Amino acid sequence: MLDEDGYFGEAVAARYDESSAGMFEPEVVTPAVDFLAELAGAGGRALELGVGTGRVALPLTRRGVEVHGIELSRAMVERMRAKPGADAIGVSIGDFAATRVDGTFSVAYLVYNTIMNLTSQDAQVECFRNAADHLEPGGCFVVEVMVPDLRRLPPGQTAVPFRVDDGRLGFDLYDVATQSMSSHHVEVADGRGSYLAVPFRYVWPAELDLMARLAGLRLRERWDGWSREAFTGESRQHVSVWEKPGD
Repeated sequence: MLDEDGYFGEAVAARYDESSAGMFEPEVVTPAVDFLAELAGAGGRALELGVGTGRVALPLTRRGVEVHGIELSRAMVERMRAKPGADAIGVSIGDFAATRVDGTFSVAYLVYNTIMNLTSQDAQVECFRNAADHLEPGGCFVVEVMVPDLRRLPPGQTAVPFRVDDGRLGFDLYDVATQSMSSHHVEVADGRGSYLAVPFRYVWPAELDLMARLAGLRLRERWDGWSREAFTGESRQHVSVWEKPGD
């Protein structure tokens, strides 16, 4: 049974920054922060859905952007609170598809595949509506997410490995009939093994565009990454921006 932190309780939060160390490198974080700071504009406010341990929120705050985060896992927030500058970030504990925050924002954002933590289409649709409700006119909702990697699945295969090294094994299991998937993490250290499985729901770019339209948003731009590389048929991820029409 899950605790109130969902799949990101203390055991995961304690090692999250270490296990995702590559995502904390400046060459990964800086382009994202530059992109979001530009959208926020001078004096703008940013809302991060799934703020986690502050990987993006903390450097964005240091750029002068006021950031508020929504996060289900208290353990992840506690890790963020232990970092310098975290006292400047307001946090609301709850489901980011439904939790309301006071005021409006010039940009709301979801990074690092976090939209897929919502494991039903209904929940993902509600997330778009929640983001749109928080945006000021002309504000933008930004999502960074993978493109489903189904081309790597030959007939009859459901698993795609993403990590095999140093006593660690990671693989994704896909169900193409339901768009459900799960990431499985196996680790052996000092003769002892651990196992973690986390469910997701993968989602296509066109499907996200329709969710945005249902929430009253329109696609403004889509890129392969934060540095605005062209999005093509070979892209394995995308950064998409939907805009709330002005008054």
